[in-house]
Amino acid sequence: MGAGQSVPKITKQDRAILDLKLQRDKVRQYQKKIQAVLDREHEIAKQQLAAGRKDRALIALRKRKYQESLLVKTDAQLENLEKLVSTIEFSLVEVSVLHGLQQGNEVLKEIHKELNIENVERIMEETAEAREYQREIDEMLAGSLSLEDEEAVQAELRELQLETLGVAEERPISLPSVPTEQPAEAVEEPTAQPQSQSQERGRVPVAA
Repeated sequence: MGAGQSVPKITKQDRAILDLKLQRDKVRQYQKKIQAVLDREHEIAKQQLAAGRKDRALIALRKRKYQESLLVKTDAQLENLEKLVSTIEFSLVEVSVLHGLQQGNEVLKEIHKELNIENVERIMEETAEAREYQREIDEMLAGSLSLEDEEAVQAELRELQLETLGVAEERPISLPSVPTEQPAEAVEEPTAQPQSQSQERGRVPVAA
């Protein structure tokens, strides 16, 4: 009886919608998993500042900001793709959607690498291999963070310095205003003579 029923054909638009859903679900999973990594990097930055290693604290904070920005950008990109996929004229934007999905998969692979907390611990190690890793990460992040991200990192570093080292926050020095009137000349008052001299001068010689 059901032999005449046709199987619904899966269109390219249907497949794109499915791929988008899978990517969005994966981003949500990564957001939960990566929080432990972000918290550990924040703690490492504090420890390195306390030990006087500002350069390593900056590496940890930059790595943390890079990971946060990866998640935010990927989520925003997928949201934009979702709007394109839902359009009626899908055929007109199909190439853009497929390209966006491909980029999304590449970024998800990059995020997956950042979930390894063992790499975070290498920031504190003193071995030659660890120092080489720290150098590579620092060079990679130098070209990956935007100016806005770098400013946010520097602001977070200052907050940690205040919190960890107890550095007093620099405040602008308020100078007194410049007087607009000419100051009056001081009038010299006669200095009081010693009491012994004034008493001697006040004595009248008595005849013998």
